[in-house]
Amino acid sequence: MPPDVPTPPSWRITLPHSTAAVPIARALIRTALADLDAPAYSDTAELLTAELVANAVEHTDGSGPIELVVELLASGCQVEVHDRDPGSPGDLSSLLPDSTQDPWQEHGRGLLLIRALSSACGHRPTEHGKAVWFTLPSRPVPPSGPAVP
Repeated sequence: MPPDVPTPPSWRITLPHSTAAVPIARALIRTALADLDAPAYSDTAELLTAELVANAVEHTDGSGPIELVVELLASGCQVEVHDRDPGSPGDLSSLLPDSTQDPWQEHGRGLLLIRALSSACGHRPTEHGKAVWFTLPSRPVPPSGPAVP
């Protein structure tokens, strides 16, 4: 980033690669958003962060820690979960609410939740694996469709 552009406020922590990381991540995201003076994001961010961390624990080989990164942007809040597995987490952009996915299956709805509740989401390669991320808007997104009286 050029020296004249301020760095957005951010928060970063390393989590263990175990199921214990999920409740820890839920508590940490709430703490991070309070520290960054953005508590309005907490409930949705907590749910979506738990989904990403659970996916990182369940679907990667455990070859390293998981990193949680929270960054405030002019457009909202971005949360990233980094892991050491370079493999794709699935096609986040193609999961739509009208998906043909079986709603009664035990697994597979986490990415759908992330797509439905975030303003943007995706994944990118990193030097040591990948980052899976979502963004929450700075203001609530108004529901689409007809107004309810």
